[in-house]
Amino acid sequence: MGKLIVCNIMSLEGYYTGPGNDVMAPADGRGVRRLQRRTLASRRHPPAGSYELRRVQGYWPSVADDASASPANREISRLNSAIEKVVVSDSLTPDQTEPWLKTRIVERADAHEQIAELKRESGKDILVFGSRTLWSDLLANDLVDELHLMIGRVVLGAGTPVFDGRPPGSLRLVDVRKWDDSDNVLLQYEVGREGT
Repeated sequence: MGKLIVCNIMSLEGYYTGPGNDVMAPADGRGVRRLQRRTLASRRHPPAGSYELRRVQGYWPSVADDASASPANREISRLNSAIEKVVVSDSLTPDQTEPWLKTRIVERADAHEQIAELKRESGKDILVFGSRTLWSDLLANDLVDELHLMIGRVVLGAGTPVFDGRPPGSLRLVDVRKWDDSDNVLLQYEVGREGT
């Protein structure tokens, strides 16, 4: 059975976007790319929210063949193109997910059941990158197994908080990582179920 793992970046005071809805404001890019590479290399099925899909779908597929792109970004592009993607949306059509490959759309009403079914399948873990609206709903409905929160050194002063309220269940710290060339810190939490 696979785990559902949420990967999100946040500022020191807990914002996942900065002013102007800037999703990269909370943490420096080196650490974020390292997190993406490491998690994509060993996982599958990153469910994406429709907002996230629209932002990144046109960018990542072409990066693999872009000689001017960094080796890290080319690797992220290749890894992202190779895995199946599940998009939770009531408005997107298959044509709108292009040029992403291996993408299927799940309506919001069916998302909990479909994602629970993916978790029951044998194989690798399921990732959700960003897409706080989606993963907050999955967390509230007992479908998230781990939170991987990359905390940047910045204090934004404003933005959108990672959590709207107290998460259900409990969080248990299972790993802390820091890299020499980045001030980001990665905290990995296991999500406990109510009563555990």
